[in-house]
Amino acid sequence: MTPDLWQRVEPLLERVERPSRYVDREWGVRRLPDAGYRVVLAYPDAYEVGMANQALQVLSACLAEEPDVAVERVFVPWVDMTALMRAEGVPLFTLESCVPVASCDLLGITLPYELTYANICEVLDLAGLPLRAAERTEDHPLVVGGGPSAHNPEPVAPFFDAILVGDGEDAVGEIVRAHRSVTGRGGSRTEVLAALAAIDGVYVPLLYQADDTGAMRPVGSAPARVRRRVVDDLARVPAPTCPVVPYADVVHDRVSVEVLRGCARGCRFCQAGMVYRPVRERSADEVVHDALEALRCTGYEEVSLTSLSTADHSQLADILRRLSRRLEGTAVAVSVPSLRVDSFTLTLARLLGDGRKSGLTFAPEAGSQRLRDVINKNVTAEDLLATVRSAFGAGWRRVKLYFMIGLPTETDDDVVAIAALVSEVLAAAREVTPPGERGGVRVAVSVSTFVPKAHTPFQWHGQIPLAEVRRRQTLLRDAMPRKGVDLSWHDADVSFLEAVLARGGRRLADAIEAAWRSGAVFDAWSERFSPGLWERAFEAVGIDASAVASEPYEVGATLPWSHIDSGLDEAFLARERERALAALTTEDCTFSGCTGCGVCPGLGVDNVLAGERRG
Repeated sequence: MTPDLWQRVEPLLERVERPSRYVDREWGVRRLPDAGYRVVLAYPDAYEVGMANQALQVLSACLAEEPDVAVERVFVPWVDMTALMRAEGVPLFTLESCVPVASCDLLGITLPYELTYANICEVLDLAGLPLRAAERTEDHPLVVGGGPSAHNPEPVAPFFDAILVGDGEDAVGEIVRAHRSVTGRGGSRTEVLAALAAIDGVYVPLLYQADDTGAMRPVGSAPARVRRRVVDDLARVPAPTCPVVPYADVVHDRVSVEVLRGCARGCRFCQAGMVYRPVRERSADEVVHDALEALRCTGYEEVSLTSLSTADHSQLADILRRLSRRLEGTAVAVSVPSLRVDSFTLTLARLLGDGRKSGLTFAPEAGSQRLRDVINKNVTAEDLLATVRSAFGAGWRRVKLYFMIGLPTETDDDVVAIAALVSEVLAAAREVTPPGERGGVRVAVSVSTFVPKAHTPFQWHGQIPLAEVRRRQTLLRDAMPRKGVDLSWHDADVSFLEAVLARGGRRLADAIEAAWRSGAVFDAWSERFSPGLWERAFEAVGIDASAVASEPYEVGATLPWSHIDSGLDEAFLARERERALAALTTEDCTFSGCTGCGVCPGLGVDNVLAGERRG
């Protein structure tokens, strides 16, 4: 800890809410005060959100393997704290050592979702760093981004020296070693950027310029396309079995264990399901060991088995049986937050029901079978109703269902079909619930608005206009059963902004900076989000936000993310789009034949089920 800076920070804590956001000494913190190289991992949101992010823990564990490297954390201070910091001249500081972020060697900022983009400006400004990479000098830390939103990096590209596309476990060490090597021999920042561009998966925005067609073209020796980085075997990268345990309540306050990565179900709206291919499972031995070790190290009372589709794990029943035996009598709950209705069985319901029941969540996404076929959901109403009967028959009394409106080809009949399906779910749940408990049966329904995302079969589609979103929300609300159902939906303005930032190009950086300078920060928090700030920012920089969000792209046209190679063959995405418009489904290649997406041969990594690994 830097005593002089801490003496300036400490008096501020009694003047802000939740001062525990800004102090260290949490259980599990690792300190290396004399390390020769210091990495700061930043999550561009408040402490309670960022501390629930598993990627920070994973990357910290990976960087801990690097000799003489200290890893520290920083989150975006809440608005009361930032006001005081600016008034008192206190720079953004790390939690572990209370040193200025600007004094560190590398600042890594996660790109979790589009609504955090203004917060990136907040982090850089509070740290005293130039917002734009082009304005930084040898005296500034390297600013590197990475995360789910890196698959269309252009809206935030000018803020970063480099952006990692894909899995980070191997790449973070290579980035650190390249940076240390060049600076160690007295190399310039330009030489550092050139060295980073040579690392597979690393995009250096300053080495690319837009041509007359809007395509991003490399300058010098940078690759024409940046290929996504993929870890071929999760077993060879360290799992965070002793994560930092926060003082305060955080989102998802529990142990999280990743059981597999990737999903080949092929939902056509789902960016994560496309860009995290192929499927790579961790073995039952690894999952059970890491879950028990993490529970022992942290003292949590819940362990969550996480992935895009946990119920698809080929050894999940074995994992649950073994955890159930080992945790018997401890009151520790095992949760599986991401479930497919066609993978959830009575056996799984009973295994999950052995401990404290923590709730079940399913995502039918669409109400009608026609639209589920369009999006390649590959589940039926009968699948969902059978699953609900199994779960409620095993003792559950609440289920949450996720749906979307605004999907390509959606009609009013499809919207009303959501309400009809919810009614059937409610009836099925009550059917298997003892008469005296039926009053406690609840179905929570969460409805989001479709946002077209890069590297999906729907990347060429636009979002429906704001007025149409609101009309369909009203249509659904009026059709929905009143008793036993809790209905909520995403704010239409928030979904609109997400679509603009997900579909646009590098010019959006000007709008992001303008919105931030006008006060936009914490846009993912309903009490902080102001559509008017963004409307004025788009207008000020001459961007037609409605056109960016809603106008379709032509198949074959240059897209803002065309220089990012996700491993997916664009012909496959176009073919899947045509199949969607014809309401034709495509099977999961994990359990059937190759569908020709191009990932396995293009990236040199195959689907790996746990039982098949290492012979």
